[in-house]
Amino acid sequence: RRGTTSFMSDTAEAAVAEVGKPSLPSSSSSSAGAVEERKKDVSVEACGPAGALSTPTSPKPKETKGNSGKLLEESKQRSMDMIAGTQSLMTVMILCLAALVAFSSRLFAVIRFESIIHEFDPWFNYRSTHYMAHNGYYNFLNWFDDRAWYPLGRIVGGTVYPGLMVTSGLIHHTLHLLHIPLHIRDVCVFLAPMFSGLTSLSAFLLTREVWNTRAGLLAACFMAIVPGYISRSVAGSYDNEGIAIFALLFTYFLWLRAVKSGSVFWATCAALSYFYMVSAWGGYVFIINLVPLHVFALLLMGRFSHRIHVAYTTFYLLGLLMSMQIPFVGFQPIRTSEHMAAAGVFVLLHAYGFFQYLHAHLNLTGKQYRALFLVAIATAAGVVFVGVVGLTYLGIIAPWSGRFYSLYDTGYAKIHIPIIASVSEHQPTTWTSFFFDLHILVCVFPAGIWFLMKKLTDERVFVVLYAVSAVYFAGVMVRLMLTLTPIVCVCAAISLSYSLDCYMNPNLGSSSKKDDEQEKPKGGDDVG
Repeated sequence: RRGTTSFMSDTAEAAVAEVGKPSLPSSSSSSAGAVEERKKDVSVEACGPAGALSTPTSPKPKETKGNSGKLLEESKQRSMDMIAGTQSLMTVMILCLAALVAFSSRLFAVIRFESIIHEFDPWFNYRSTHYMAHNGYYNFLNWFDDRAWYPLGRIVGGTVYPGLMVTSGLIHHTLHLLHIPLHIRDVCVFLAPMFSGLTSLSAFLLTREVWNTRAGLLAACFMAIVPGYISRSVAGSYDNEGIAIFALLFTYFLWLRAVKSGSVFWATCAALSYFYMVSAWGGYVFIINLVPLHVFALLLMGRFSHRIHVAYTTFYLLGLLMSMQIPFVGFQPIRTSEHMAAAGVFVLLHAYGFFQYLHAHLNLTGKQYRALFLVAIATAAGVVFVGVVGLTYLGIIAPWSGRFYSLYDTGYAKIHIPIIASVSEHQPTTWTSFFFDLHILVCVFPAGIWFLMKKLTDERVFVVLYAVSAVYFAGVMVRLMLTLTPIVCVCAAISLSYSLDCYMNPNLGSSSKKDDEQEKPKGGDDVG
């Protein structure tokens, strides 16, 4: 070590001495270049650990650090894009698999036997669809079927919801335009299994709108295999419920999107979906009463905003006008008691908005405004109630039908309308039916409602109201288990997704905070 050190020091001293000597003039350029290279080499060799001789500081290290930072950011962005792409691909794959399972799990009757329509109502629907496919829609509306309700006969166009027949006819016509010669019977047989896949997709969209994508995927999977929905959508069961549940969920999804955005476009889409629901099933009354209930609850909770005003006004007016185009419905939306709640909330919402406008432009104190507001709202509600009761008493508005009376008084049908009570679908639901139709989902369903109520938004208020009302109606009439099944899948998916996040996601705290910031309650943000 000493020898090496002394040798390096001697070499350095000799080099310094040699550099210090004046250079001899030379005529050749090569000798001068050699001297310059020697100087550079000596200066580099003379730089020891202590930095006795050093070259001027160059900005290269700073540039290297900046480049490394840019490369790190680019790699992070690439990894995030790759993760997002992988998640999107997995989401699409899971939804496709859920739709495939929903379709294939309803084909056992066809696989074991043959492609055939079964039960009584599906056969009549098939005959009606066959007639419409071969004679046209307008001839179908004027068709008098002398084989139905024998010996009286039946005017089919004015006594059925034509959405089921029109849907099958459009699919059949489209397939023939593509030169796929499929018989109309096969379209009718496989229509309900096909729409079950679309229903799973609607459950995903609704749950994602309320909670997140993970819960939406669980809801889609649950909706594909839940027994309460399979029993109404097997192959060959060509009935209205096969397409109505898809229309129900999709209308609710579009309504929540309209409430969240306050967009006329989404409210118009919700009205169009509601029109399709009206054309498909008489259960559309559940929509036209639940949506006003949602708006009324938001008003009571102080969550009025211009988003809700725009969404409900557009939805109600367009939905009212379009629903009256169905021959079987006609003027019922303005002349029956089942639709008066929507009209009352429409008037009340405009009165509420008018007084919010007065509050913004008049110099009233808080006490004066509250007194005026309470008196005005109570007056508006009283006028609507008295008007509906008076018009019902005069016979202009029809009273509640016997089927709706039986939802609120379970003994009404047995006394006054025995034929309704004699139908097995109209009997009260037993506890075993809840378990056999919903299975384990009925156990985690209440937890999902609790998680929704812990962090209420305008959209989650709607889901809670849907769950509570559907539970009541399903308990009164076993047929309405069909309307309870979708919301049970949604709430159970939210419950399981939240629980899995707690145990499988280590960054739950940070992610939940971000979700809360993104999903803050928007009610009242546009008031005044």
